[in-house]
Amino acid sequence: MGHSAAVWDYRAATEISKDWNGIDKVVLRNPRGASASVSLHGGQVTSWRNEQGEELLFTSSKAIFKPPKAVRGGIPICFPQFGNCGSLEQHGFARNKIWTIDENPPPLSPNDSHGKSFIDLLLKPSEEDLKCWPYSFEFRLRVSLAADGSLTQISRVRNVNGKPFSFSFAYHTYLLVSDISEVRIEGLETLDYLDNICQKERFTEQGDAITFESEVDRVYLSTPNVVAVLDHERKRTYVIRKEGLPDVVVWNPWEKKSKSMVDFGDDEYKQMLCVDGAAIEKPVTLKPGEEWTGRQELSVVPSTFCSEHFDLQSKGF
Repeated sequence: MGHSAAVWDYRAATEISKDWNGIDKVVLRNPRGASASVSLHGGQVTSWRNEQGEELLFTSSKAIFKPPKAVRGGIPICFPQFGNCGSLEQHGFARNKIWTIDENPPPLSPNDSHGKSFIDLLLKPSEEDLKCWPYSFEFRLRVSLAADGSLTQISRVRNVNGKPFSFSFAYHTYLLVSDISEVRIEGLETLDYLDNICQKERFTEQGDAITFESEVDRVYLSTPNVVAVLDHERKRTYVIRKEGLPDVVVWNPWEKKSKSMVDFGDDEYKQMLCVDGAAIEKPVTLKPGEEWTGRQELSVVPSTFCSEHFDLQSKGF
């Protein structure tokens, strides 16, 4: 605290320690006191706090933090499959694997490192992975925390295989909200979506904004690159900006489904909402040597600022 950005040592603001399972985790900090934690189990962001120290991501009180079980909360990475739309385990294997720290990643643009604390992680397939998904890849993930507290994830998947492969992908982002019945999403109006509750049937969104009064499990298609989640009670808005991710998943399990999940509290659906930048409807196909990049940035603004001054579509990257 008290440092100006000019003398802030961003490398010193990246701290590596062990969690209670002995797995490395990385804590990123910024000069104003915001922080983010990233576990090498799944390359998963497990915490994102603002400069007041308030947690912004939901994690279930019943989450299981023991590999290879995926952790219920934070931002799991769904790769190379989202949901059950393929032959792999639910949401693919990336979120269950131990990633490594990438000491020498290929360069990103200066904007993706200047003035940010960040960590670069790497996942390559194990022999076991190749048996169930026989394609060689390098998955590089940068997680960064900016001076304004915004959290960015940049995924780069390269095909190092001799043949093309296709995958689906999502940043499965569990936002912490005050009361799901007081939350609305703006930016997805009039769009088509696939409804997972109705066997992926296609519908068109009718409302002015999306609000919640029952279970929702949808994939919105051809979405804008900026979506806002307004939390009326906390008077704050999560802004999600994305690139390379045409779809947006919106999920809340509501009461009945919550009771069926062993790693989720019966009433916890009231405090969470998943809104994911994703590529699902049209899987990404990479030829040998090709690379795909998918980027998501999360920030928080006061809701009054958002509704009065924030033009969703003009605030791109």
